[in-house]
Formats: sequence, C-alpha cells, structure tokens
Amino acid sequence: MQRNALNKLIEWKSDPERKPLVLKGARQVGKTWLMKDFGQNHYQSFVYFNFDEDDDLKSIFESNKNPHRIIELLSLISDVKIIPGETLIIFDEIQECASALNSLKYFHEKANEYHIIAAGSLLGTLLAQPKSYPVGMVNLLDIYPLTFDEFLRATDASLYAYCSAIKKSQQIESIFHTRLLEAYNNYLIIGGMPECVASWIKYKDPQRISTIQRELISLYENDFSKHNGKVNSGRILMVFRSIVSQLAKPNEKFMYGAVREGARARDFEEAIEWLVSAGMLNRVYNVSKTEHPLSAFDKTDFFKLFVFDTGLLKYMAGIDNSAILLKTDYQFKGPLTENFVLQQLKGQFNIEPRYFADKNSEIDFIIQHGTDIIPVEVKSGESVTASSFKKYITTKKPHYALRFSKLNYLENGQIINLPLYLAYKTKEFL
Repeated sequence: MQRNALNKLIEWKSDPERKPLVLKGARQVGKTWLMKDFGQNHYQSFVYFNFDEDDDLKSIFESNKNPHRIIELLSLISDVKIIPGETLIIFDEIQECASALNSLKYFHEKANEYHIIAAGSLLGTLLAQPKSYPVGMVNLLDIYPLTFDEFLRATDASLYAYCSAIKKSQQIESIFHTRLLEAYNNYLIIGGMPECVASWIKYKDPQRISTIQRELISLYENDFSKHNGKVNSGRILMVFRSIVSQLAKPNEKFMYGAVREGARARDFEEAIEWLVSAGMLNRVYNVSKTEHPLSAFDKTDFFKLFVFDTGLLKYMAGIDNSAILLKTDYQFKGPLTENFVLQQLKGQFNIEPRYFADKNSEIDFIIQHGTDIIPVEVKSGESVTASSFKKYITTKKPHYALRFSKLNYLENGQIINLPLYLAYKTKEFL
C-alpha cells in the first residue's frame, strides 16, 4: 500500500535543515512498515533497531552520549556499515528507551549527517511531556490510518486514477459517482487501518474485518493500563468506551456526566488528554466566534471527541453492514459520516478544524484556510436541507461554504457541494 506520508519523508530526506524525525500516531497505523519501505526504496541500505524486542540495545544509549560512538556500536550489532546520507537508521518502539529518545538531541547537534527516523507506540503521550524529549531538536510527523484516497489506491487502482484526476467544478459522470459512493460505503465499514485494508484486498471477507477490528480495540484497551503513567487507566477506558454514546446525543458535545453520573472535568480531563495525545481520539473545539485566527476563540470546555478511524467507530457502535450498504437510515448515521469527514480533513490545513454552536444554530465544522473562515455542513445522504447552515451563510457571508453529501459536485451561490468521497481533496477545491 502506498502511503501519502511517503512524500513527506522524501521531502525530509532532501531538506538541508533536516533533524532526526519522530513519527507519531496510534498503534497499528503503519509506522513501522512505512519506515522500512522508505529505507528500502530511498536509501542504499537501512538498519532497524527495536527497543521493545532487544533490551540489550538500551545499554548502548545509557552508557554513551557520543553519537559517533553509538554509530560504531550500532554498525557492529547490525553488521552493516552505516554511511551518512546512504544508510537510514530506524529506531522503533523508542519510548522503551528514554536514553535513545534523548540521544536524538546529540545526533542533531554533533552528527546531523546521519539520517535517523524513530517511532513508538503511544509516543504522543510521552511527547506531550516537555521534559521527555529533546524539544526543538527533532522533526515531528503525524501518521494516520489510510485516508479514503489511499484506501481507493490500494483497492481499486483504476477508480483511484479517475478520482485523483477530478478537478474543481467538474461534473462527475453518474457511473463513476455511483462506483465512488460504493467505495465510500466500503470505507465506512473497513476503515483505514492497514491490517483491515490488507485483509479486504486478500479475502474480501467482512467477518475477517470485524475480527481484526475487535482485536485492535482489545489491543488498545490493554495499552491503557500498560502505558498510562500517572493517569488512571480505568478512567481512560471509561472515556474511550463512552465515545459512541457521546456522539449519539443530539448535539454530540462531550459530557463528563455521560462517562459517569456526577462526574466533573477534573475527574476525566487527564484521561482525555492522554487519549488525544496517544492519537486515539480527535478533539474538535467549539469556538465563540468564527473569525481569524480561529484558535483564539476556542471554548476549551466545549468540545467533541471522535475516534481516529471510522471503521473502528463503526465497529464500536455495532452498526450492521447492511445498514450502510442498503441506504438505511439509522440513529448513528450522522456522527459516523462526520467522523469520516474529520478523518479526511486531518492534516490538510495548518489549523485543526473547529465547530460552532450557539443557542440558534450549529455548524458541523469550521475550517481556517489562510484568512478565510469556511463553514462545513456534513450530510450523510442526498437530503441537504439545513436551516442553520443557510442562516449562517446569510448572516456571516463567508467567501466559501462547503457541504459534503452523497450528491454530485454542485455549486450553488456560495455553497460548494462536494461528494463525501472527495473530502480528502477539500483544500485542493478551495
């Protein structure tokens, strides 16, 4: 499977200001595969070190701070001559060795000619603690599950070629529109976890997908107790398991009382921060004003939480595949569609999406693009009636207004209707 992040890695390799690179992201999103694929196809050689599998590696970093000495020892262990610029050095599960993570500082300062890339399970929770890694001495790159275009490229190359060539204002032929909507429905079921996509390509068996998703959820829930540090693991689990019921509420706003009756922010805010830092949940803040700069108006007590992969959310909600494939209306259809759109929007814009809600209206997402503030309405079907959205446009008069639905591409005044399967190209269409 070809990953879009590979382009970022290639840019990093050729950047004269390059620093050691740390990949962040939830477990099983493909970080290890991506690093090895990058090393195999873009370097003369690569050396791979896993700190979870080999405890003896830790002693090298705990007793040495000289990066050149560390390189000598790593060469001996791997039996590969490590050549600057030609050999990629991969540190996996680096969270298991604080000295190795800290050594990245010395590599940047004294041996930056070596190309080093690192990753680790739940590394985001460690990086959220300022003293746990060399601030300013590393480059960071977020890795997510496969986006819809990556999924399409892996499962239907010809349809991907058509979809990637779609331009703004282009009417999409009905035969391709139908096929792309079918692929979108499949994505809702399968999601973007690499193991699920690989299984679908090989077996086309939805039962296998469900089994993998169940095992992934169990893996993550086990991680909560293994890597939580000072945060109560039981509270992390309670927050994670409450997400479906949180999103099923009419306004989807996160309510502490829905986790545990009588609960307050102080009881669970650390658990939420842990899950967001770990890449397990995506948080979308409400804003008091829809003006530039958007982040200046965050209402930090009001937010929604979404799951980082739509296929996993679909499994957690217990939605039957037939409900998605047979155009059935069901209670969770709206939140699942919003989760999909947010998953595609992640990483497209410098400022993360927000949402807007007051007593009179609610806008699903608000995007900042340059100085433009763009309202986004998400519809799960072809019915696109939305009084709040129209009222907002009339009142605020934005340059752009986006609506995602199952309708074909359509421009109606300020409103651009994008088919849901083009959410990954949002920035390109503005």
